[in-house]
Amino acid sequence: MSVVLSRDSQVRVMEDTVTNAEKHLGQFCSMLAAYTRKTAQVRDKADQLVKQLTDFANTEHPEMRATLRSFAEDLAKVQDYRQAEVERLETKVISPLKLYGAHIKQTRAEIKKLKQVQKNEIKQLAKLGKLRQKSPSDRLTISQAETSVQRASADASHTTHQLGEMIEAFQKRKLTDLQKIFSDFVTIEMVLHAKAVEVYSSAFQTLENYDPERDLEDFRAKMHGLYGHRDARPLTDTVSSPAVPWSLTGQSAQNALRGERREDEETMEASAEEDLRGRGRALHQ
Repeated sequence: MSVVLSRDSQVRVMEDTVTNAEKHLGQFCSMLAAYTRKTAQVRDKADQLVKQLTDFANTEHPEMRATLRSFAEDLAKVQDYRQAEVERLETKVISPLKLYGAHIKQTRAEIKKLKQVQKNEIKQLAKLGKLRQKSPSDRLTISQAETSVQRASADASHTTHQLGEMIEAFQKRKLTDLQKIFSDFVTIEMVLHAKAVEVYSSAFQTLENYDPERDLEDFRAKMHGLYGHRDARPLTDTVSSPAVPWSLTGQSAQNALRGERREDEETMEASAEEDLRGRGRALHQ
């Protein structure tokens, strides 16, 4: 009977392992999916801001127009990186977590089978005990019952051993998968922020270099109708400035432009990701 109790204790450990994995991995999957959706929403709002900046720039004087267009370009670049972040989170973080749903379901089914085998063992033991009490002299029947108990015990022992190996493999896979999933999550975020800091630094410098006095000169000239003044400049560009990708209207145009730049960006992202991983390992050592 002590062997039966020991196996029952093993099954409880197996069930707890699967239950905890189902609960927490499911929560991780839901929360990270929500995180990814929020990131996509930030990208979309920033796209709208880029378009608004471009529209506003077209109404301003030359210096402010050029400054805002440059700022809009930099902001658009960051959204391309954020789009890459969303795609990588879906592929490297959320998808692996989703796979655990089916794996946990299969493991639960195997545990259920083992519990049925254990119930049969307990049933045979109870039957043997009753026979020994009611018919202690019926050696043939008791012998047959003992044989049934041995078969049931051997089946339960074999099934428990197999399931134990399966649960151990499940636990090992879960631990290594979580290590990789969260390492990928951190790397994806590091790449985004490293590139964003680089682009935003350029944007900050552009804004710092803006001189409002030159636009005020144009404004004063316009107010006094002095377009012929040597320092006055018309509102249209005399030198064409680079077009901002988001001056195109509509989400489809934005997606098309992102698609054109995707191949080059993925190469750059992979290089940066590998560099960051190398730095992380060096710091850890």
